[in-house]
Amino acid sequence: MASLKEMRNRIGSVKSTQKITKALQMVAAAKLRRAQEAAQAARPYADRMASVIANLAASVSGPGAPVLLAGTGRDHKHLITVAVGDSGLAGAINSSVVRAARDRAQELIAQGKEVRFICVGKKSFAPFRRLFGDKVIATFDLSKSKVLTLDTAEPIATRILEAFAAGEADVVTLFYSKFKNVVSQVPTAKQLIPAIVSDAAGAAVTPDLKGGVYSYEPDEAAILETLLPRNLRVQILSALLENKAGFYASQMSAMDNATRNAGDLILALTKQYNRSRQAQITKELIEIISGAEAL
Repeated sequence: MASLKEMRNRIGSVKSTQKITKALQMVAAAKLRRAQEAAQAARPYADRMASVIANLAASVSGPGAPVLLAGTGRDHKHLITVAVGDSGLAGAINSSVVRAARDRAQELIAQGKEVRFICVGKKSFAPFRRLFGDKVIATFDLSKSKVLTLDTAEPIATRILEAFAAGEADVVTLFYSKFKNVVSQVPTAKQLIPAIVSDAAGAAVTPDLKGGVYSYEPDEAAILETLLPRNLRVQILSALLENKAGFYASQMSAMDNATRNAGDLILALTKQYNRSRQAQITKELIEIISGAEAL
């Protein structure tokens, strides 16, 4: 049985941990508000671009369609981009995205497909390097990017386009965590190439021209050639913003649970300490009384 000093030290250690988890919870709550506003502010822009591309794509098909929209016509080489956080202490939000991407990759490999990976965020590096080794063709560390902008998404999009142009990928899929609310973050897979035009909810976009007819100059195909790479960057940025908001929400919930658990443990240890202390005092009194009676 632990001595009273050891129990006091353990109670003090748990109290120190509780202070840390409480501080992390408050920091995450403060950062969540800004991250949530940024994620929600990016959705209308992404939806509007999707609507424009849907309008253009409706008039472009066949051999003249841009390759980012039509694809290569094959489905053998898959490039999976996994976007997660750069730090932990946030519950299962990172591991759930990694698990979804891993399961999809194993399913494709079982079908005889070639799979390669681009890892975004520190928490995706280790598991995919351990499981798939040299199939990881690029990694990106965003821990130094305090503010996520299109410049943040630019190198990721560039690497994807380079892999597609080099014939290393026929299909590109992005895995990330979609922020729904403070208690719900959903692992999501979004196909980037060939482009599938959808809104923030994942539903197909049907352009509403309100009876109007648009004419484009240059033609639709030329405009799509410019818009599709830009749309790729926008989709990646939107996913990173969703990830960030979901990370802080998950971290806030995880640290709140940890703080509560630490409080319960402190209460249990304090009761155990008081009982042991009382038992020791009672034992000493019995020894004193027994000694006095012996005299």
